Amino acid sequence: MRNAPARSNLLVPEVREVMDIRQASDYLGISPDTLYKYASEGFVPAFKLGNRWRFKRSRLDEWMDRQSDLRADGGEADPRLKKQVRPAM
Repeated sequence: MRNAPARSNLLVPEVREVMDIRQASDYLGISPDTLYKYASEGFVPAFKLGNRWRFKRSRLDEWMDRQSDLRADGGEADPRLKKQVRPAM
């Protein structure tokens, strides 16, 4: 009888329901610094556990769905959730 090879978790990162800032930034494809700023400003759904930001994958998925649905309908996203752009100097 042949033993099955051990599965390596090195190639496929585990995506948990509650993620820290590094895991969530990898999941969203943005830098941890940018995600920290967005969380601090309330732009993305997040909560603090102690003094650390945490992100629920299901809440991020729902938030992304709402954002993409608003854009697909040709409407603007909720102005409270829209990032402000600084004018070029």
